[in-house]
Amino acid sequence: MAPGSTILLLILLFLSVPAAPALGDPGPLEDVVIDRYYIPKICLREVQMGDFIRYHYNGTFKDGKKFDSSYDRGATVAGVVGVGRLITGMDRGLQGMCVNERRHLIVPPHLGYGSIGVAGLIPPDATLYFDVVMLDIWNKNDKLQITTLSKPEHCNRTVENSDFVRYHYNGTLLDGTPFDSSYSKDSTYDTYVGTGWLIKGMDQGLLGMCAGEKRSIIIPPFLAYGEKGYGTAIPPQASLVFSVLLVDFHNPKDGVFLEHLEVPESCKRRAVTGDFIRYHYNGTLMDGTLFDSSYSRNHTYNTYIGKGYIIPGMDQGLQGVCVGERRRVVVPPHLAYGENGAGTKIPGSAVLIFDVHIIDFHNPADPVEIETVYRPEGCNVTTRDRDFVRYHYNCSLLDGTKLFSSHDYEKPQEVTLGTNKVIEGLNSGLLNMCAGERRVLIIPPHLGHGESGARGVPGSAVLRFEVELISMEEGVPEGYLFIWHGDPPANLYEQMDLNKDGEIPADEFSTFIKTQVVEGKGRLMPSSDPEKVIADMFQNQDRNQDGKITSEELKLKSDEDQEKIHEEL
Repeated sequence: MAPGSTILLLILLFLSVPAAPALGDPGPLEDVVIDRYYIPKICLREVQMGDFIRYHYNGTFKDGKKFDSSYDRGATVAGVVGVGRLITGMDRGLQGMCVNERRHLIVPPHLGYGSIGVAGLIPPDATLYFDVVMLDIWNKNDKLQITTLSKPEHCNRTVENSDFVRYHYNGTLLDGTPFDSSYSKDSTYDTYVGTGWLIKGMDQGLLGMCAGEKRSIIIPPFLAYGEKGYGTAIPPQASLVFSVLLVDFHNPKDGVFLEHLEVPESCKRRAVTGDFIRYHYNGTLMDGTLFDSSYSRNHTYNTYIGKGYIIPGMDQGLQGVCVGERRRVVVPPHLAYGENGAGTKIPGSAVLIFDVHIIDFHNPADPVEIETVYRPEGCNVTTRDRDFVRYHYNCSLLDGTKLFSSHDYEKPQEVTLGTNKVIEGLNSGLLNMCAGERRVLIIPPHLGHGESGARGVPGSAVLRFEVELISMEEGVPEGYLFIWHGDPPANLYEQMDLNKDGEIPADEFSTFIKTQVVEGKGRLMPSSDPEKVIADMFQNQDRNQDGKITSEELKLKSDEDQEKIHEEL
């Protein structure tokens, strides 16, 4: 039946007359005349005998004069249908009504106040005209009506008694009149379930919900605010309709919940208290709202675990992770930011979900980790401090990100060990190697590029080097450019002065040194440029920088060191 259509519903036949009179002149009516002039499209229930109802009305006489109005009193009328508490005409005329339905009722005197009337208000034998709108219907046998509007695909846990919940809601009366909304306050409603802090209907209606679930909960008055109502917004005996979105929930006894999303097959070591860890993360609320992300800053989050530098839940949740692991850490508020929340993005009492990806971790006491991949047989000579080595390497982060490689250049890397030309961890990892040996080195940041990192290397990054020693040359002690294999000549200057002119220019000096090396009497500091080493030696001996060495200028390095000792003594 379409809304707005006019239908005269005669409950019983009129008295026998030649024809039915018009609505405006009903004549002697036998029963109530009902005009259902507005019927809502959706009618979930109709008024029946014994139902409790709440409605508004205007009461007039045939001439339109008003004798009563609930609107004028500012309060709806509540009562029970069919038990004699209403005039008989109203009892009959209200039956079958839907919530929000509107009716015109014509009540004949014998179904109204009869031949007596109401003194000073309704004269005897008055026909009464009522314009009624139905606002609420319920029955003492009603139960909570719960309708699930939407539900997440995955629901690992549902609300139980004693849980603390955070939810949004719109609250309306049964006729759709809004009385409250958490959305208008821009804040969730936060409370415990099953502890008496909520009306009974909400305590029951929230049970079994998943985070992210939406429900419609219709609560009869005896499970809501009953006969007293609540303030001016909720009348007495009002059914309440709540549209609820559960944002999150937890229990005060909850610990951290871990979900291992991806664990590498090979996990040689797991993080423990005191380790320094670098990881990426997305931080969301339980409803999926993103509140923070390291990816958005293009920088890992770096911290110690188990020392109180991060929230307790993350201190616990990162224990035992492997490099490369992806893990979900669900942190209840008492192990996160508590009732106060943090900033504008983390509300009070919020459950936090961290999806983390472990990039690397180390301990400040870690040494270089050395794994020998290949070592030639008959390896008798190994590298020592001050040796000159040539080697190939591939350098990457522990997550596999390639940083540098000597293979990108035309020749191997060259360095004299122990001269601070490479990071400490690499220098250590190249010691005691044979030519042809291959190693994998895991270098912690305190033996690498430290907290600051370097160009292309993040701060506090653990580095992985694959190294292969190509060749090695025996070095010389620190501070020496050339050493004798035996005792130097007693008449060194005379032998160095090849043309016996009493002075030694650079070319004469160079020829002499090269001869000593060829004859195996001494060796230069290993270098990719021996000419430069000889030039440095000459410059050191040419003390007045006049381009030649005199007998007074020429001194052995060992003699110079001895003189310094005497001066100190």
